[in-house]
Amino acid sequence: MFRAMREDINSVFDRDPAARSVLEIIFCYPGLHAVWFHRVAHWLWTHQLYFFGRLTSHLGRFLTGVEIHPGATIGRKFFIDHGMGVVIGETAEIGDNVTLYHGVTLGGVTWDKVKRHPTLDDNVVIGSGAKILGPFTVGKGAKIGSNSVVVKEVPPNATVVGIPGRVVMGAEETKAPERPDLQHGNLPDPQAKAMACLYEQLRALEEQVKSLSEEQMRLRAELAATPKD
Repeated sequence: MFRAMREDINSVFDRDPAARSVLEIIFCYPGLHAVWFHRVAHWLWTHQLYFFGRLTSHLGRFLTGVEIHPGATIGRKFFIDHGMGVVIGETAEIGDNVTLYHGVTLGGVTWDKVKRHPTLDDNVVIGSGAKILGPFTVGKGAKIGSNSVVVKEVPPNATVVGIPGRVVMGAEETKAPERPDLQHGNLPDPQAKAMACLYEQLRALEEQVKSLSEEQMRLRAELAATPKD
């Protein structure tokens, strides 16, 4: 247990440059507190102490603003930055070294008692406000941009942005980082890219119209200069 707690603390140091000391992390990081509450709640849940598992989870939600169902499976070195507003559903599965920012939802799309929440493989990073909805897998090393809404499978090492989420950088375009990092400011903007393409097409059409107008004027001038019989 203490080894796992030490790993969680080191994860904060690795992924938050604002962290100054172990004491600060232990007492002032609600994302870390939420993970620790979940460890206890999940143990109770897996030992069929469902009420106490939910009660522990509810207490964690009250104190941290993070709601993690005790049935969710979470791996090692899980880090929630800032924490407030994160929701993780019952059948969600999270691998090792995963990072979530505030406002993330791992939600379901059905009321049936089946696997209905997403699976996040190792080293996934999800930006603030993103919604991952459905029982599909987000591949290892994938990145989800802020406020994206993802409703289908994400390939490993891909980068997804937008509503609905679209892959804007594939595995062949991205290099696996030494540690999880989203780099929000460097994510491609598909809307801006589409607008830029439209402007380029408009500029090309204007050039064609100008060229055709000049050609038409030249032909008219030649026709006017031609002697009539």
